[in-house]
Amino acid sequence: MTVNGISESHDHQDNNTSARTASPAATTTKQRLPMARSVDSQSVLKRLQSELMALMMCGGPWNLCFSLMEITSFSWKGTITGSKDTVYEGMVYKLSLSVPTEYPFKPPKVKFDTLCFHPNVDINGNICLDILQDKWSSAYDVRTVLLSIQSLLGEPNNDSPLNTQAAALWSNQEEFRKMVEKLYKPA
Repeated sequence: MTVNGISESHDHQDNNTSARTASPAATTTKQRLPMARSVDSQSVLKRLQSELMALMMCGGPWNLCFSLMEITSFSWKGTITGSKDTVYEGMVYKLSLSVPTEYPFKPPKVKFDTLCFHPNVDINGNICLDILQDKWSSAYDVRTVLLSIQSLLGEPNNDSPLNTQAAALWSNQEEFRKMVEKLYKPA
């Protein structure tokens, strides 16, 4: 069909041409890139509350006491006890967990607030633990992180030390224990 000398198919082509030459803003809205996986903050809070309840119900080698304000701000504080039969046995360390809004797709940031002399913990309390970096999975939870940190206390990864002095002393457990006890300040 022809209207005013222009065929329908030609008119359709003109519409496509005008769409291609439209302003960058109009083009951007039509050609959206795939969005990164996002999580609703309310969903994250629900998951965190569920994880907190599970931690409180199952017990374990840690003592986690959090106020509601700390949970709603995605910031948790707690303590962890050194495992039996390790140089950290009976010692209690304060930890801070900062949970990102992209949790569980991104790991929490965890650090020691109590000075911890350890091959995989630096002077600022930062922890070198694979599940907190490149080995994170959304199937993990806070309990997994705490268990991994507790395990790391007794079995450090000396191939990737943050504290080279601690890594060098690790093979001599008697000297290592002396240094841990010297630097330890109860939580």
